[in-house]
Amino acid sequence: MNQISSSALAILGGIFLAAQGGSNSTLGVLLKNPLLASVVAFFSSTVFALAFVFLSVKSYPSWGEIKEIPIYLWFTGGLFSVLGISLYYYTIPKLGISTMISLGLFGQIAFSIIAGHFGWLNLPLEPITVKRGLGLIIMISGIILINIK
Repeated sequence: MNQISSSALAILGGIFLAAQGGSNSTLGVLLKNPLLASVVAFFSSTVFALAFVFLSVKSYPSWGEIKEIPIYLWFTGGLFSVLGISLYYYTIPKLGISTMISLGLFGQIAFSIIAGHFGWLNLPLEPITVKRGLGLIIMISGIILINIK
């Protein structure tokens, strides 16, 4: 897959995340609890993910490969997902979707720049450069412009 196709898919993924955040935050308001909306979202996500796995996966990892995976990796992604998604569902009705998504993207980019610089989470090293720092400053400027009332 080339860079343009991968970039288009990344943009489409962002659209899907914003759309699910908006619809599930409404569900959270109607259920009077963003955590209940998270439970519904993760349950339905599990159903869809299992369907996609059964339809598309050609081979599964062996028991030996599964045993090699550190225990914490089975849980930390799910914990971070529940916390992040629940915070989205909680804050979208209070801040609005464009404000919440722009602030959320800032958090993602700021963390990714720091995590990449130090190689956290077993990620490849991506040193902080002037260009990356400038990009972060420009993004902060964009967030300010998006959020000026």
